[in-house]
Amino acid sequence: MPPDFRQIRVLDAVARHGSITRAAQELHLTQPAVSMSVRHLEESLGLPLLERIGRRIVLTPAGRELAEHARRIVQATADLEEAAGQMRGLERGVLRLAVVSTANYFLAPILATYRRQYPGIAVALQVANRDSVLAALEAGEADLAVTGRPSEDAELVAQRFKDNPLVVIAPPGHPLLARAPIPLARLVREPLVVREQGSGTRAAMERLFAAHGLGFETSCVFETNEAVKQAVQAGLGLAVISAQTVELELATGRLVVLPVEGFPILRVWYLVYRAHRRLPPPAQAFRRILLGESPR
Repeated sequence: MPPDFRQIRVLDAVARHGSITRAAQELHLTQPAVSMSVRHLEESLGLPLLERIGRRIVLTPAGRELAEHARRIVQATADLEEAAGQMRGLERGVLRLAVVSTANYFLAPILATYRRQYPGIAVALQVANRDSVLAALEAGEADLAVTGRPSEDAELVAQRFKDNPLVVIAPPGHPLLARAPIPLARLVREPLVVREQGSGTRAAMERLFAAHGLGFETSCVFETNEAVKQAVQAGLGLAVISAQTVELELATGRLVVLPVEGFPILRVWYLVYRAHRRLPPPAQAFRRILLGESPR
């Protein structure tokens, strides 16, 4: 039978003090209990660990070898307890967060607030499209995910925290600006710059067009919102995009929003996590900040 942790602690204390009496005092045990623990450990290992020389207790060669292992085990256990305590106090740890690329536009200030409150917590951030973000959550590569449309998976919890309207953008001076409102059927006669398959923005746009029995012409497909915006500015087509991603371009006149019927598409941001797994403290703290909750 392998030694239990109590026996390991006793051997470590006896080795450090060279005394049954002082080891018993440190461990708050009786001397007979310490002696019995050492004896049971010797029996389980089949090795003598202590010997008496006069009135002194000394370690045998086997005892010295095993006492070194015992010291490392006791120290490692102490380190583990300290690390757990620090994480409970949010002094150390890692926030593992996966977000869709559009969320980057509003998450930066929230992450800055988080880092100010918890400077010892590192942030491991994955940025991808919706499908990849949910896959990272399912694979255990992230503790929290931010996405615009939650999964239907009953194993996941989705909490809404922010509106996410989608709008149609165009370069300044586009001819459709003269029409207000613009029929949706007219919009699909224009080339559209779209996100890749797996993007939540593209899925929302496709659902709207499909609900009206409309198809659309794709001009270009890009994997980032920045590329989509640049393409629209260059005149490659119109695009459906989150209003939160174009605030700067609208303010500086580099892009405009077209008044298209059916827009904005009203979507919602969700914080998603696994239902049956307790969130680690760094993730719990981020959830409180994002949802505006007070620490418990």
